[in-house]
Amino acid sequence: MKTSDKAAVQKVPGARILIVAAYYYRDIVDQLVTGAKAAIEAAGAEAAIIDVPGAFEIPTAISWRAKAGRPFDGYIALGCVIRGETSHYDYVCGESARALMDLGVRDGIAIGYGILTVENEAQAKARADISGRDKGGEAARACLALVALRRDLLRG
Repeated sequence: MKTSDKAAVQKVPGARILIVAAYYYRDIVDQLVTGAKAAIEAAGAEAAIIDVPGAFEIPTAISWRAKAGRPFDGYIALGCVIRGETSHYDYVCGESARALMDLGVRDGIAIGYGILTVENEAQAKARADISGRDKGGEAARACLALVALRRDLLRG
């Protein structure tokens, strides 16, 4: 969904959405969270948030929470990984994305992907900015669309 499509938020009244935020780059992730919360509120849903150390820990936290009784209707993965001088970036980006996709497909969990994978801090700030690219809001809208789709499919 393009930033210009922010008004196209799926209405999912009463849905419970968990934001899992990796605060390694706190100022950037705070912007992602702000955008995600705004989209969730616009959808008539409820937001909760938990923090994890980094992007690599997000899938584990979602998996544990989904299995811990009364799961949420959807989950939003928010974080930022900035390329460094080693291959660590590639492992964190690839493995966290793969694990989140596995949770979605294997376990049927609605997940909005909002982990920024960028070359530098300026790119991250531009993508996180709620008045700009608003990738946190975009991830929330993707999650909300999945939650709405699942509700429609279950109604038959």
